[in-house]
Amino acid sequence: MSENIAPPDETTLDPGPEEVAEDEARLLLYRLRLRPIGGEMVAASRLPDLRRGEVVLLHSDHGPEPAEVLGFAPGGEAIERRADAPVVLRRAGADEVLRFQRLPEQEAEAFRHCQERIRTLELGMLLVRVERHFNGGKIIFYFTAEQRVDFRELLKDLVREHRTRIEMRQIGVRHETQMLGGLGPCGQELCCARFLKRFESISIKMAKEQDLPLNPAKISGLCNRLLCCLTYEYSTYKSLKQGLPRVGRSVRFEGKTCRVARLLPFEGRILVIDEEGQELLLDKGLWEECAPPGSRQQAIEESSQEETP
Repeated sequence: MSENIAPPDETTLDPGPEEVAEDEARLLLYRLRLRPIGGEMVAASRLPDLRRGEVVLLHSDHGPEPAEVLGFAPGGEAIERRADAPVVLRRAGADEVLRFQRLPEQEAEAFRHCQERIRTLELGMLLVRVERHFNGGKIIFYFTAEQRVDFRELLKDLVREHRTRIEMRQIGVRHETQMLGGLGPCGQELCCARFLKRFESISIKMAKEQDLPLNPAKISGLCNRLLCCLTYEYSTYKSLKQGLPRVGRSVRFEGKTCRVARLLPFEGRILVIDEEGQELLLDKGLWEECAPPGSRQQAIEESSQEETP
């Protein structure tokens, strides 16, 4: 049975009103990491001299949680505190640093035990991660499953083993990939593991709008879902393309009928092919002159209609 550590005196850890109250409008933003292997987060602090590698305590709903300082956040030397940034309460004491260093080992032990019980009980679930609260009051087991799983017997075993509150939390493939981490097709660490806090709704239309290949292997991430980065520049492409004729439309230029083959929104140009198969680049002025009256307004209306579900 794993070693149970009695939670420390709550009076030494729980923040008092004077610790949480923000007397100053301008705070420093620091990059922190809750676990040695895990994503980064940003927290606000009035402590101006925190150094890389120091351990601090953060305010949370279930009590103070430790985190390692990685350095200043971008623009964090003098910036208004973000509403979603947690607050750094204080530096961790020597005994708290030791307990923080033991957390990964305790979580790994709980992971191994839970995995063994899942195999013994032959449950159709995949354990992804285990998180233990710093005060030992709760352990969360994250798992994925294709179907509903009856884990009541497993839950009883875990409570008997750890003598604390146990939560079994089922997650989807995106959250699984976020927890496991990895490298994306760009060669960088996965956005979801590094900085994304929530997942936006993504559609294949975003790839079409940015003229990306519609090959699923090219626009899907490790989770086999559409890449989260498709949302980053979608609004820019949509704005720049507004008012441009759609691909496939016909325009008249120098007495010839030309078909729009491609849009170059960042240059404000369109690529057309005339009746003889010759490609022509038309800038904004030329395309507006050769377009029929009212066609630009029609293109704007068509762009707006595409956004209506």
